[in-house]
Amino acid sequence: MTEWLTREEALARLNVRPQTLYAYVSRGRIGMRPDAADPRRSQYRADDIAGLATRRARGRSPQAIAESAIAWGEPAVTTAISTVLHGRLIYRGKDAATLSATATLEQTAGLLWTSATPVSFASLTASSVRQAGTPTAFARLSAFAAEGWSSLGRQPAMLQQDGASATSALATSLGAMPGSEPVHERLARGWSVDAAGADLIRKALVLLADHELNASTFAARVAASTGAPIAACLLAGLATLTGPRHGGAGAAAIALVEDAERLGANEALARWLAHDRPLPGFGHQLYPDGDPRGEALLLDFEIDDGMSRLREAVLAATGLHPNVDFALAALTRALRLPAAAPFHLFALGRSVGWTAHAIEQVTSNMPIRPRARYEGPLRRE
Repeated sequence: MTEWLTREEALARLNVRPQTLYAYVSRGRIGMRPDAADPRRSQYRADDIAGLATRRARGRSPQAIAESAIAWGEPAVTTAISTVLHGRLIYRGKDAATLSATATLEQTAGLLWTSATPVSFASLTASSVRQAGTPTAFARLSAFAAEGWSSLGRQPAMLQQDGASATSALATSLGAMPGSEPVHERLARGWSVDAAGADLIRKALVLLADHELNASTFAARVAASTGAPIAACLLAGLATLTGPRHGGAGAAAIALVEDAERLGANEALARWLAHDRPLPGFGHQLYPDGDPRGEALLLDFEIDDGMSRLREAVLAATGLHPNVDFALAALTRALRLPAAAPFHLFALGRSVGWTAHAIEQVTSNMPIRPRARYEGPLRRE
């Protein structure tokens, strides 16, 4: 989809009269700009029109609205933390890609948590890095969750401290070395990466810090709505992140490029597509013109020949652009990081967002309890 449509295209997409189109513009529901080729004419923002067309097609049925909200539908939760707007990821009014050029994960946490004091993820104990990996991360968060206080009724500053402690424990269990330096530097030391590589890790963590109401964030908010400890909310998010359609997509993208190197890009793609599997590392529902997180990260290092050939083959075969999972796979190969690095970077970065959403959910004091539409048998007396 192109970003801007002509008046005629907009009317055809919406199937409305010109007066209705102008009313949508005046109410701020459709963005408009002068046509550069002819200033007397106007252009209309395509994604605004697509959203309106979807809502009009669905109608006003409460059941249809509720069901559509679950899968890329209407916003279902009010938040001030982040959003995707016109193809850009926004953190509390700031463009995430721009922020990632200089910010650390700690500074990003301060922004997303609206913290009154600087955030630190300094390691709690030196012994916590004797073992590192995903199983250890689950064990550490489980221990924190079992010992944690209920989040209900507690002040945001206290909840932020809980989030910082849980994120610190997660960082060390994922390979960050002990110390008080920014967490990306400690993680780089644990992975034997130089200063340039450490800066790429920093940028990746910031870009992964939040992404609106994705599956793992929704799981964290559901846990928070029950009053669970902040560490338990992070544990819910971490469990959800393990799926191949979420945090596991980076590892799957590495597997895809390895298949492409062994079989040839076209043959590897044919095999993946033959099984009706989504291509890991490519495409995103919220970014039809390309994932700005992947674009921002890929600007700062050279991808290898295997990743480059795969990107070209996928674009030619499907028109799909690389997303952040592709960028994480490329970064892992470029820096020779551990195979689990895409997931570890995702989990550590996103723990900041999980904490922000858990705090926002707790302070809203609103339960999350949707209803199911039953289609099973009914007992008749």
